[in-house]
Amino acid sequence: MSILNAVILGLVMGAAFGFLLEKARVFEPAVILGQFQLRSFLMLRVFLAAVAAGLVVLAVLVGFGWASLSPKATLPVADLLGGLVLGVGIALAGACPGTVMAQIGAGYRDAWMTLAGGLAGALAFTYAEPSLRPYIDAAGQGKLTLDKVLGLSFPLLALGFAVLLAATLWGMERWRPWRTELGTEADGLLPPTASQPPARAVPAE
Repeated sequence: MSILNAVILGLVMGAAFGFLLEKARVFEPAVILGQFQLRSFLMLRVFLAAVAAGLVVLAVLVGFGWASLSPKATLPVADLLGGLVLGVGIALAGACPGTVMAQIGAGYRDAWMTLAGGLAGALAFTYAEPSLRPYIDAAGQGKLTLDKVLGLSFPLLALGFAVLLAATLWGMERWRPWRTELGTEADGLLPPTASQPPARAVPAE
């Protein structure tokens, strides 16, 4: 694939991702913070649905030989520490690298500061990586994948996990319908409880 085609494909996929992200309201800071506070599970539902759909697509592509997998090395220390730092940043900012662009498009002015902080952090890590490399590679296990550990074919394992995730999503929907998660005003806030009556609109003078 040429560089131009790769750029065009990336733009198309990014536009589709942003459109679906906006329609699912997962970019809303209230939804993101609600997930971290375990008050709302809309963000988890959307991500699990995306993973399940991706597993089905990958199972088909790999199964028919239309694509091949190229996993990165398994680095437990880097994954745990990096995930912790990223999670703290998401909880503080109410945004992640994927949602910050959608927030900018939706008119959240503070999202520009989140974007600037993310770019500054990426630049700082680029200069610090040589010194951090020994810690990043600690306990590294190479390109370790579950299908090779279990001795199963990737398409079969991927479809099995997709079914498991679909069953999990069905159970979550039975437990708490997604409309309850989204809120009556579709802004990511949970609807008022019985002890908290809805706020009345104040008429303009």
